[in-house]
Amino acid sequence: MQAFRFWLQLGFVSFGGPAGQIAMMHAELVERRRWISERRFLHALNYCMLLPGPEAQQLATYIGWLMHRSWGGIVAGMLFVLPSWFILVGLSWVYVAYGHLAVVAGIFYGIKPAVTALVLHAAWRIGTRALRDRWLWMVAALAFVAIFALALPFPAIVLAAGVIGHLGGRWRPELFTTGGAHGASASGHGPALIDDATPTPAHARFSRAGFIRIVAGGVGLWVAAMALLWSFGGWQHALVQMGWFFSKAALLTFGGAYAVLPYVYQGAVEHHHWLTAAQMIDGLALGETTPGPLIMVVAFVGFVGGESLQVLGAQHPFLGGALAAGVVTFFTFLPSFVFILAGGPLIESTHGQLRFTAPLTVITAAVVGVILNLALFFAYHVLWPKGFGQGFDAVSAAIALAAAVALFRFRLGVMPLLAICALAGLAFSALRLAAA
Repeated sequence: MQAFRFWLQLGFVSFGGPAGQIAMMHAELVERRRWISERRFLHALNYCMLLPGPEAQQLATYIGWLMHRSWGGIVAGMLFVLPSWFILVGLSWVYVAYGHLAVVAGIFYGIKPAVTALVLHAAWRIGTRALRDRWLWMVAALAFVAIFALALPFPAIVLAAGVIGHLGGRWRPELFTTGGAHGASASGHGPALIDDATPTPAHARFSRAGFIRIVAGGVGLWVAAMALLWSFGGWQHALVQMGWFFSKAALLTFGGAYAVLPYVYQGAVEHHHWLTAAQMIDGLALGETTPGPLIMVVAFVGFVGGESLQVLGAQHPFLGGALAAGVVTFFTFLPSFVFILAGGPLIESTHGQLRFTAPLTVITAAVVGVILNLALFFAYHVLWPKGFGQGFDAVSAAIALAAAVALFRFRLGVMPLLAICALAGLAFSALRLAAA
């Protein structure tokens, strides 16, 4: 029950994108509650970074599975998503029904700079733990240059980092081993429930039969869901097309939601016409400022598409939108559960083995550079909302700076920070409207 309450609470406060969410889990599970050691936490995180899909949700699923078997993983993963889903469906209905979000826009104005500071703070927290020497700092810097200046795709950066780790683990193992000065035992937090030397639980040991059973179950669920949707009206029905499209999108989300958003935009806006470009941008703003994975913006896409296409008839616009949001969420997250429940035993069998941990350690270092790039991406769109040539938003800059000071200097919690920044944004927007 204690674990259930924690995952439910996390689902409601997991703001800040994957970087902020991972940092929250680290602070709670590794530092405060001591449910898992830092080394085991990072080993799980490294695996999730390799997978397509939302890595923070996958990490929650992995830890829930490791502690409480398959149902523990399913519950942890679902609770990470469901609060965000309900919030987004509600906000999507307000957006569609009333056509304006003046008050919400003011709140967003204050929250967006705070989210920028949260991502930057999370990059710093993860970096100080994962970048244990100058070589790993160099990897992070090279990854940042690769994605920021060279626009290299995230999978290519991950592959290159893995190769560096493989070669480094063979030639200079002391530079790439997990642990070291910032390991769990050296962190001063005391022993963990699942510590570095804790044997792998029986349910987390690999078996070929278990692997096949989970994969077959995942494929069976996918086929059954598609067959049910097909019964609504054949292959061309909107719900079937949504299920098929977001099944493909789920397998392309390497590097987080921003890596797949161009694909979602192209398919949902330009090809299927489920929503307009302006609606897609508004949906992204909603997704950025609600808890849960940023890829949950697909729930907004599904809701708007289902409502506009009247998938349950003109007399049930809300139910049609909610059903479509549920469909796209199911097909987006189903692969993540299969990856964790099927692949987790394989990964658990490798912790402490240098040939596996060295590549994953370097991949974590590379991801720090990618997270820093994400922070700059946020900063650009918040501080220069219309582009560099259209003026600098000094108020957003002041809110972002104040949020950064509150996080770095005073260690203010996420929810109080977001509440204060939301009130500041709302107040400034009201003053601006009054002066107009």
